[in-house]
Amino acid sequence: MILRADRAAGPSRAPITLRGARNVAKGASVAAERVRFTQPALIDGSPGLVMAPGGRLFLVLAFTIVDDKVTGIDIIADAERLGRVEVAVLDAP
Repeated sequence: MILRADRAAGPSRAPITLRGARNVAKGASVAAERVRFTQPALIDGSPGLVMAPGGRLFLVLAFTIVDDKVTGIDIIADAERLGRVEVAVLDAP
């Protein structure tokens, strides 16, 4: 498992890379308060999540799935990169 976050996504202004499921899970717990703004979506045609507090796109999480397992997460928050991402919001279950 690998998580990559662009520099606009993290608490620092440097890109973040986490390796290993345990490290990724720890990183996810830090962002748990954002869950109320999160919806399932297709990101460039693949499963992911969008965070849009107040209806304004803040970031996307694009998942890489191999053999039915999430093997990678790319977090995109940079405005220029977000502008190039195709997002299709899905109905939450």
